[in-house]
Amino acid sequence: MRILGAGRRLPVAIGRVNRFGLSGGSDAAAGKLARMFPSALVPARFTDDRDGALRSPEYDDIYHAAAGALAQCRHVFLDGNRLPVRWHGRDRFTVIETGFGAGLNFLATWATWRDDPARCARLAFVSVEKHPFSREDLRAIHRRWPELAALSQALLEAWPPLVPGFHQVNLDDKRVGLTLLFGDAPAVLPQLRAQGDAFYLDGFAPSKNPVMWSPAVLRQIGRLAAEGATAATWSVAAMVRDGLREAGFACERQPGFAAKREMLVARRERKAADAAAGAPARHAIVIGAGLAGSACATSLAARGWQVDVVERHAGAAQEASGNLAGVLRPLLSLDDNRLARLTRAGFLLAVRHLRQLERAGLGPRWQACGVLQLARDARHEATQRATIARHDYPADFACFVDRELATQLVGHRTAAGGWHFRGGGWVNPPSLVAANLARGGARIAVRTGTPVASLQRHGDLWRALAGNGSVIAEAALVILATGCGALPVAGAMRLPLRAGRGQVSLLPAHGRRAIECVVTQRGYATPAVDGWHCVGATFNADDDSLALAAADHAENLARLEAMLPGFADPAEARMLAGRVGFRPGSPDKRPLIGALPCARPDGAHDAGALWKVERLPGIIVVNGFGARGLVWSALAGELIAAGLEGEPLPLEADLVDALDPARFLLRPPRSAQQSPDTRDGAGP
Repeated sequence: MRILGAGRRLPVAIGRVNRFGLSGGSDAAAGKLARMFPSALVPARFTDDRDGALRSPEYDDIYHAAAGALAQCRHVFLDGNRLPVRWHGRDRFTVIETGFGAGLNFLATWATWRDDPARCARLAFVSVEKHPFSREDLRAIHRRWPELAALSQALLEAWPPLVPGFHQVNLDDKRVGLTLLFGDAPAVLPQLRAQGDAFYLDGFAPSKNPVMWSPAVLRQIGRLAAEGATAATWSVAAMVRDGLREAGFACERQPGFAAKREMLVARRERKAADAAAGAPARHAIVIGAGLAGSACATSLAARGWQVDVVERHAGAAQEASGNLAGVLRPLLSLDDNRLARLTRAGFLLAVRHLRQLERAGLGPRWQACGVLQLARDARHEATQRATIARHDYPADFACFVDRELATQLVGHRTAAGGWHFRGGGWVNPPSLVAANLARGGARIAVRTGTPVASLQRHGDLWRALAGNGSVIAEAALVILATGCGALPVAGAMRLPLRAGRGQVSLLPAHGRRAIECVVTQRGYATPAVDGWHCVGATFNADDDSLALAAADHAENLARLEAMLPGFADPAEARMLAGRVGFRPGSPDKRPLIGALPCARPDGAHDAGALWKVERLPGIIVVNGFGARGLVWSALAGELIAAGLEGEPLPLEADLVDALDPARFLLRPPRSAQQSPDTRDGAGP
């Protein structure tokens, strides 16, 4: 029995994957993969010097001094950036750090912010780390600072799996946002969209890790600096001083900490090129009370916005968000393409969001029982194995299990082995919507049974109008989270969305059949929820019937039989319960999240840039989630709220652009073709 990816650097054989020109066993195939795609994260290692200092064997340098590390952090980085005084009277303050290390600078800054009665309303902290520590190592290291134990525990509970990309961690009731950039600084900093007020330059010594202090990295610091930004570092090396001056900072030496005679502080001399615009008045209308709309509402409410949620149905979560259970898992790809990166970011943020709602006592119904994505055939299994081997994912994110172990995990004989996502599971979408809306408290007002017929511009505000012309609500910002209930807006581009009919079959649970985790392949099946196994889901873009169809039940049971032989009797198709829903999808299977573009008078496509596309003022679209509303929704809410508030965006810049609705104005959309993995997600 083998678990591929359960450890690190396992020697594995890679089978034939013709699409990528790989054949046979292995070392040669693995070498070709290594040349084709970027490498996986390598976690940090540490040793203790004889004097107790925390040392990196890879860089032969210390993370922190043996004694006085917390005092050194406060002297160099907090005092060097004149904190906490500089965040007094601010709505938000952003710190950007090069080198997260063991997280001491973050914990110390968070503790100082907490203890300051004049603190800013929201603290954003961005940190880059090429070699992040595991949760277990951080726990052991943080025992050195018992005064930070409570904050350490909160951080460790939200600590992400060690996979590349941006990781948004919300703490302290979303008043503290930690954005972790796992990757090499020269590669990830250009992907960051933020405006930093203070910079902690805390990489290993320039002589040990010169890349972290290179002109390319320091130029990025200059690009990210807000007007009046400051920087501080313990290093006074000439390359650091020269690089900061070139980036637009005036440098000054100041007394260092303890035995270190000097440190460096710097201040931005000239205004940053892309200073963030101020947030509009904090009042928004969200049209649609499903997963998308409720996620946007709760993210805005957490930042002090007043939100009017307007829903045409008699209650929330009545359309695509109304299923008994949906599946929460990421997608993987051998080349780690944009869809894989986006679903990874969305999945990990969704899990953290669910756990935060749980801790708040709002109790969305869900279970992190794990998701097993079975291989469809031998070729697909080879690709699955190669993907795990290539990216070396930690086992708490993804691994490959053979058929024997898959059967043990499920509790029923499986047709194959496959990817196992330990942190995945099922979620009851209506309960998540309810928890999102409840989380905002009095800041979210929900009006159900209220169809919006049109939007009308009135000065600087938008008015949501009923069919009789009466005003339902008005605000400077409108978020269209209407799903398949599209609301035409005069002068706006036509969104290339197509509704797909999906039918979920509900299979009665009983003592003779049970499964312990979610199973997917070309369909999916969940453990029993309220006495039912959810099995689905069909997809039909040319059917608008709401009636349950026996043929669709039969199709769902056929997929179930292919995954779990003998789990159900095909004759049950005649007596199954179920649900029909419609989910909007885009031609490239990515959601549409961003400012609504204006229509082009001639309907022509332009090969220009996204930033050149004209937008309707104050309207944002959040749509096209397809079968992945559970994966996309929390990410969409955080992305929109961060953009409106001028906070660091929780996604890489290229991924933000990949979600922009205006992408379809720059190039004609391709015809939508359903791939096998688009039907085994959350269902209709």
